[in-house]
Amino acid sequence: MSETIRLTTAQAIVKFLGAQWSERDGVEQRLVTGMFGIFGHGNVCGVGQALLQDQISFEESGAQDPLAAGHVPYYLIRNEQSGVHAATAYARTRNRLQVMSVTTSIGPGATNMITGAALATTNRIPVLLFPSDQFANRIPDPVLQQLESPQTLDTAVTDCFRPVSRFFDRISRPEQLIPSLLNAMRVLTDPADTGAVTIAVPQDVQAEAYDWPLAFFRKRVWHVGRPVPEPAALARAVEIIRSAKRPLVVAGGGVVYADASALLREFASATGIPVADTHAGKGAINWDHPSSVGAVGSTGSSAANALARSADVVLGIGTRYSDFTTASHTIFADPDVRFVNINTLGFDAMKHGATMVVADARAALEGLTAAMSGWQVDAAYRQEAIDLDAAWQREVDACYHRDHGPLPAQTEVFGALNELMGPQDVVINAAGSMPGDLQCLWRATTPVQYHVEYAFSCMGYEIPAAIGARLALPGGNRVVAIVGDGTYQMLPMEIATAVSEGLDLTLVLLQNHGFASIGALSESRGSQRFGTKYRMRNAATGRLDGADVPFDLAANAASWGANVLRCNGIADFRAKFTETADSPGVTVLYIETDLTGPNPPGTAWWDVPVAQVSDLESTRTAYIEHVEAKKAQRFYL
Repeated sequence: MSETIRLTTAQAIVKFLGAQWSERDGVEQRLVTGMFGIFGHGNVCGVGQALLQDQISFEESGAQDPLAAGHVPYYLIRNEQSGVHAATAYARTRNRLQVMSVTTSIGPGATNMITGAALATTNRIPVLLFPSDQFANRIPDPVLQQLESPQTLDTAVTDCFRPVSRFFDRISRPEQLIPSLLNAMRVLTDPADTGAVTIAVPQDVQAEAYDWPLAFFRKRVWHVGRPVPEPAALARAVEIIRSAKRPLVVAGGGVVYADASALLREFASATGIPVADTHAGKGAINWDHPSSVGAVGSTGSSAANALARSADVVLGIGTRYSDFTTASHTIFADPDVRFVNINTLGFDAMKHGATMVVADARAALEGLTAAMSGWQVDAAYRQEAIDLDAAWQREVDACYHRDHGPLPAQTEVFGALNELMGPQDVVINAAGSMPGDLQCLWRATTPVQYHVEYAFSCMGYEIPAAIGARLALPGGNRVVAIVGDGTYQMLPMEIATAVSEGLDLTLVLLQNHGFASIGALSESRGSQRFGTKYRMRNAATGRLDGADVPFDLAANAASWGANVLRCNGIADFRAKFTETADSPGVTVLYIETDLTGPNPPGTAWWDVPVAQVSDLESTRTAYIEHVEAKKAQRFYL
């Protein structure tokens, strides 16, 4: 009979996580490196007790390296959604080779994580979630915060995680944990089938003891594979690319996660094919590479979009082709355009009727580069791409140095950051007008520098994401989160988390008293910026169009423990950003910007339906424009 050890289910979870490692290209590292969480009645005596026991054991061991010792550090957050965002940013920064977990109580503690789980899965980023659950024995029934259903007694709020998780399980007996955790590790380390992994653990099961086989807790190395392209598939792809006159590469996050940036640059240099990027793929090719043409799609550069409209072959590498990338199926306009897609996930590789190469981006690029040896695009086409990009770079310079007044444009703030941050520093943003401006303007020299979440476009991501990125990059990099006033009000409390952990972060807080992105979209679609500004209720009209709401976000940030510096214009912002480069702790640079722009010139469309009938002339006009724009939409078959 095999040896066993008697532990509670929660203790078994913590012990198991401490023994899991990942490996790729011969490099081993701890897989699950810590746990974010908030304790409530559902987990304080289960997972909470297990984490305490693990902490005391580590302290008494005298070990210096917590990861080598199998220790699972605990990080107290202020909101459960934030914990998932921080874990997502951590895994993204670690190229999905290391992850973090999150523990919550039952009820609202669990459901607070659902938005974060959806973000992680949408972005194809692995996170490990342990929401607690109602009693499995059903004796305290209904327990505090339990959701009751008259139709079935096995319904729980954690069922909400099923559609937003890549793997979901609920543990009703301790021994069920063994196959569940093994499958969880499988999904966390799968380069194709990954995202949020959710294991719901009832609070009584967490505290229940079981005789676990010791073999369950041995060091286990999960090998992160590099699926190689099928030779026939690679040959088909090469044949199509060689036949192209105006090919275009669209580089997505898969290039970055596969650590294939250097190979992409070599491939572009050898073939001369222009390379456009998505949000997740920005930095995969350096912005000043001769083949780089910037962002493509709804918020893309004029260079990339001009080339996309005339491309006869599109080579997508590690991209999922969001509607922003395709400009809602309008930007790839050649009637005979063909797609070749390289992706680890067949679901993404087949999009747009593509010739599929289901493979790791690095392995595929190695094969492509060798097979395309001696082939190059026409010199005139290469020069056209260079000239288009040069024209766009002049637009970038203009956006970065507008000298706009009386308040600066937010693009001037981005310009200051882009020019002052180093190649290994990290800029973080998500949702609103900022990601659009950043995608088309930001000059990224490395993949690590650009960290913008735009798959789920989740307001509130930035501050907790900065925590995750900082934990993933313990030194040598400045982590800068750009936070608008709208997103700041979602999850500002995580400043206190960063302060309590002694993390060095820079938060750039832009105040413009409204939603710049949705306000502009509302105006362009005939809805007159209704309900998109932070204003007092007007007693005469009943609208929110009175005076500015008298909140002081700078003072609020200071109340969480940050060092706050108010910046009077761009010159002052530049000076204070430079002065605080080596400042310890959380520094907030507060600056007011113009709500209405000016923004970069738009060069592509995005489909947001407009009311087909309306009493408003502005809406009727916008509908006519919308109908006209939709004529360019198509399926790519």
